[in-house]
Amino acid sequence: MKKISKAEIEALSLEELEKQIRHHNQLYFEKAAPEISDYDFDQLLLRLKKISPSSALLSEIYPDTSSPIKKTISHSSPMLSLDKCYEEKELLKWAEKFEGDIWATPKIDGLATELRYNEEGRLILAATRGDGIVGEDITENARMILDIPQKISAGPLEIRGEIYMRLSIFEAYKEGFANPRNLAAGAIKQKNPKKTKAYQLSFFGYDILGLPLKTEEEKFKLLQKFSIPTVESKKVNRKTMHEAYEYFLAKRAQEDFETDGVVFKANSTEEQKHLGFTAHHPRYAIAYKFQGDSGVTTLKEVEWSVSRTQVITPVGIVEPVQLSGATVRHVSLHNVGLMQKLGLRVGSKVLMMRRGGVIPNLENVIEAGEGPEIVPPSHCPSCHAATELRDDFLYCSSKTGCRRAKLLELEHFMKVIECDGFGEKLLEKLYDNGLVVDASDFFDLKISDLLDLERMGETLAEKLIGNIQAKKNLTLEKFIRALGIRELAKHSAKILAKEFGSLKKILSLQEEDLEAIHTFGPVIAREVVEGLSRKRGLIERLIERVQLIEMLPVPSPGKFSGKTFLFTGKMSSMDRSEAEKKVEALGGEIASGVTKDLTYLVIGSEGYANREKGNKWLKAETLIAKGASLQIISEEELLEKLG
Repeated sequence: MKKISKAEIEALSLEELEKQIRHHNQLYFEKAAPEISDYDFDQLLLRLKKISPSSALLSEIYPDTSSPIKKTISHSSPMLSLDKCYEEKELLKWAEKFEGDIWATPKIDGLATELRYNEEGRLILAATRGDGIVGEDITENARMILDIPQKISAGPLEIRGEIYMRLSIFEAYKEGFANPRNLAAGAIKQKNPKKTKAYQLSFFGYDILGLPLKTEEEKFKLLQKFSIPTVESKKVNRKTMHEAYEYFLAKRAQEDFETDGVVFKANSTEEQKHLGFTAHHPRYAIAYKFQGDSGVTTLKEVEWSVSRTQVITPVGIVEPVQLSGATVRHVSLHNVGLMQKLGLRVGSKVLMMRRGGVIPNLENVIEAGEGPEIVPPSHCPSCHAATELRDDFLYCSSKTGCRRAKLLELEHFMKVIECDGFGEKLLEKLYDNGLVVDASDFFDLKISDLLDLERMGETLAEKLIGNIQAKKNLTLEKFIRALGIRELAKHSAKILAKEFGSLKKILSLQEEDLEAIHTFGPVIAREVVEGLSRKRGLIERLIERVQLIEMLPVPSPGKFSGKTFLFTGKMSSMDRSEAEKKVEALGGEIASGVTKDLTYLVIGSEGYANREKGNKWLKAETLIAKGASLQIISEEELLEKLG
């Protein structure tokens, strides 16, 4: 990203400073094409606050005007921005203004959203923040988000939170989009709500308006009671605020969502009322921001890299730039389609950003450049087979297997099963000598095979074969992840292994079975089912050579042994968690989604009486119509079965 030094900021006149802030607000909110980091933008605001604290610009909440949605909604109370700080002394100064505990949560990089529920607890409205006073009506789109309940057990009230896209879901789109926030912003504002559903957006709640709650802690407990997801939170004091900041910063890379700081709030709502608001932000809350890692540099040339799925991706060679204290010379250019849409040329000035410590990605083209246009290769840079463009992606068309893709497949397999000693050079020798063509061949290797290779002694050969033999016992999760199927990474492999327990069940899954699982969607479901089909031969060869450790459930003694249950809708006789415990005590299992193997879908009495069919109910009916043996039962029928 373009860097602005402290000296440059201080040299700006008031007029120039306000002009810069308006310019960068427009780039961020209207064009989704920021030129500077959040940190540098905040420094502009801090400078303006210092030299002109009465500037109207400090109270302005910039609206998102790029949406196709035209209907607007006035907020019941303003949806304001948060004040920000980057130093601990600023945080401590803020905390001196009130008494009592402090509530700390990660700051989600999402889209602020308002949800309204009526007297009966039914969702009647969802709206974006907009300019803080008026937002856009996204009610029907928000109904497509599974985290947002259509009915809760109280009302009337208002819930505020963040709509976002999980990083595991964004994985399927990252080749064509700069970041999850921009994609989520477009996804929630689709004219057709069904298109919103396909993006599998998520929601975190963080505030409740309309109820006499005494603390932020009470709000979070009530949100959880309403089955609304919340982020991990901590109740801290002034001495432990920085510890909480360090804790959430350390967890940043492990989370399945993007965070850009930690939000601290006065825990007491009475203290919040005492502190009040400015026109721009509440005084009782502040965001202690993580510093962004971004920079602007010049593209020198483009190299083409073949992945294990035979996608050929462009990698930019750039003038060295400092990001996160490291000198960076390469940037991911995502895919051919995006590169062409951006008009990328040799000599272009590009904005690159390192998000969560990953390899920098191209965010935008700042200046077009005068160099030649970048032309995709007509032949694979590895095996020289013809290339073909499908949508925005360039593929190697080799049917027998591109050498580079094959080597990466083998490397991926050995990394996943954690077998040491098989580096790139050795894998090349094994592949080029025909000793290892696919992953199953590793388990047929003999010491004598390795001794024929250059620079291979008997001691090393014995060690390598020993390493392989020690990895013949593979868990189901590790086995399916090692196959190298697109979208079957750690997250999805873990879910499949836990949910279905056996390779036989996983291989029999259809796309609709996977789509019913939370965090899976049409794209992931299709890739996994097709990938498992393509890899069937390899799978059969592998299971002849390894010992597969399947997590098959051991049925507990009881009348529900071998049966699976899933609950939906509010129950009147007991909490859902209590019902689940009763089922498990009788040997039953609690499923995580509606599939054809589910035994019972239990509808809470309120939903069953009103015959209001949510997504789970409709999905179950569809599967029953297709011949599935699962049953839809009421809460009363469950009680009878429980005895």
